[in-house]
Amino acid sequence: MEVKTGNKQLDSKIQEWLNWDKNEKTCDKVKQLLKDKNVLSLEKLFSTRLTFGTAGLRGVMGPGYAAMNDLVIIQTSQGLAKYLESVDPKAKEQGVVIGYDGRHNSHRFAQLSSLAFLQLDIPVYLFSSITPTPFIPFTVLQLKCSCGIMVTASHNPKDDNGYKIYWNNGVQIISPHDKGIQTSIEENLCPWPSAWDILLVEKSTLCKDPLYEIEEKYYTFLKQKIVDININSNCPLTFTYTAMHGVSHKFMTRAFEECGFKHYVPVKEQMDPDPDFPTVKFPNPEEGKSALDLSIQTANSSNSTVILANDPDADRLAVAEKNNGEWKVFTGNEIGALLGAWLWYAFEEKKTNIPASDVYMISSTVSSKILKAIASKKGFNFVETLTGFKWMANKACELMANGKTVLFAFEEAIGFMCGTTVLDKDGVGAAMAIAQLCAHLNARGLTLSNELENIYKQYGYHVSNNSYYICHDQLVINAMFDRLRNFNGPDSYPTNLQQYKIQGIRDLTTGYDNTQPDNKAILPTSKSSHMITFYFTNGCVATLRTSGTEPKIKYYTELCAEPSRSDWEELKEDLGKLVTLMVEEWMQPEKNNLIPRSD
Repeated sequence: MEVKTGNKQLDSKIQEWLNWDKNEKTCDKVKQLLKDKNVLSLEKLFSTRLTFGTAGLRGVMGPGYAAMNDLVIIQTSQGLAKYLESVDPKAKEQGVVIGYDGRHNSHRFAQLSSLAFLQLDIPVYLFSSITPTPFIPFTVLQLKCSCGIMVTASHNPKDDNGYKIYWNNGVQIISPHDKGIQTSIEENLCPWPSAWDILLVEKSTLCKDPLYEIEEKYYTFLKQKIVDININSNCPLTFTYTAMHGVSHKFMTRAFEECGFKHYVPVKEQMDPDPDFPTVKFPNPEEGKSALDLSIQTANSSNSTVILANDPDADRLAVAEKNNGEWKVFTGNEIGALLGAWLWYAFEEKKTNIPASDVYMISSTVSSKILKAIASKKGFNFVETLTGFKWMANKACELMANGKTVLFAFEEAIGFMCGTTVLDKDGVGAAMAIAQLCAHLNARGLTLSNELENIYKQYGYHVSNNSYYICHDQLVINAMFDRLRNFNGPDSYPTNLQQYKIQGIRDLTTGYDNTQPDNKAILPTSKSSHMITFYFTNGCVATLRTSGTEPKIKYYTELCAEPSRSDWEELKEDLGKLVTLMVEEWMQPEKNNLIPRSD
């Protein structure tokens, strides 16, 4: 087919694609765009290519270098395989592990990924069926693999897919590997001779299924975290749980059984994998009650008072509880407070010889500082990192290498790492930790809400107000943040938000931080994303940032009070006023055509 768009460089890229792509569906879509002379769409698909972000690759499925498809997966895997071969001499001994979720094309993408490594004689552990994302970092550590790949778009819309990479330490990749892999991809774009021959995956003696072994190992470790099996077994609570049309039903069912719980009921409409997510607008339990409607219906009809919800790849956990006829959906920060206090209790119950001074908990910089408050009273250590488990888990690795014990890490986006068996967020493991906490509280006549209130009374009230706006126009996003960086003239930030005065500013895009003696940020910076934190004189900490995986501008705010303060409602109202001003004056949603979060 003749390619003529009027742009020689674009024509060359399209012709290259048509020469290389052997998927009829994506090829036909490109040909149709050419036939329709839809140059604008062709430019979007071929002028740029997906690059590594917060969670590897993630994007909409479709043709072109800017989307997720067979050819992009092949090119990415070839680049990764070549990079791994060049930097890890043990790769041909240790191999790689590859898993996938239940989305459209995930299994095929996993098979195509495997081919790149097999062609370089690198062994592949390819799971024979869908698995939770946490199983990949777990497998990397258990089988001592050189690398792990998970094909998933987590909680993104149904048209998306992704490619997540873990290094040999069982943690998501960070620099310099992300840049090294990206360079290697660009050097290995032409498909290798057997790049499309999926039958080789089935025939190769280098390709093995680790599912049974890994499942047994995972549940063995899960049982080691049980504090009191008798309390679990005698717990009268019925837990409602949902897989959100994802991978977790089978794994959560076994987890309940292994941990001794007898009363649990699935949301039947959502327990089987379905890549179209027919019962939810967004397959993300972080969206609150709007994503938990069926869970609440199931719980009400089952006389259940606790809901545990995983996202489609089972690395996140949402929790809801019924009290006095009303359902409360806990925020990620509230769950973090509950799990932090619980895991410290569980650690003390073990009566080890490990001193508190050698124990750590971690959270991201936009998450609640409740762990810091608990740590200051209990004597263990708290560490803050950049947003994302690749930073928290790498910090955990660093601490463990120095003989320290890491009990917990969390981020407010309902991600929780309980212990270090899995060096990433794990929705199944976190669910069992919450279930155990519920059982222990129930034995004392308490609820999760009671426990959260007790935590605040003991360590100080921590009130958060977090949300986001959707914006697909990067120019608008850039202009909004540039305005904040030049608010009162060049290189000047706001000094107040009406009556709320600002005493400190940290900009992790530019590296500026006037809370430090040299005005330089301690945390790593990234020019590819926006992130500014404002420290107010009333104690509020507010952060505006862009998402690494979604077209969102997010804001995070928190006010912390001393344990002696009891005017919680007043604090909540004050924070609400500040947030309203911040949105209206800094984000300007009407002027910038921002789409608000829909609950």
